[in-house]
Amino acid sequence: MRKKNYKGRCEKRTVAKCEGICKTFDKLQSRMVDILSEDRSVKNVRCNVLMDGTDYTSDIVCVMEDESIVIYECCYRNLLNRPTNAKLLQQSREYWLKHGIQEEDWRLVVDAEK
Repeated sequence: MRKKNYKGRCEKRTVAKCEGICKTFDKLQSRMVDILSEDRSVKNVRCNVLMDGTDYTSDIVCVMEDESIVIYECCYRNLLNRPTNAKLLQQSREYWLKHGIQEEDWRLVVDAEK
């Protein structure tokens, strides 16, 4: 999750399953887009989707072949325990649950342990 007007590092590229230019803001988000674009069960990928009524975006929203929606929030392991990040992740989870996303379709992606 990021502020909607985030001004950090941005990689702009074309991804087959993403309409227009796909903008990713870190390596974890970029790698997750790569993995999802290779997944045959994924129909469409959108990055940094604004959550209405908030000033934040969700990292990745996928439309699957069966038309279900899956949300991916990407977070680095060393940032998980920060109270602000925990609060924002919980806010994202609650937002999407209120909008009809199933509990198992909201997913947290964390980088590997070193």
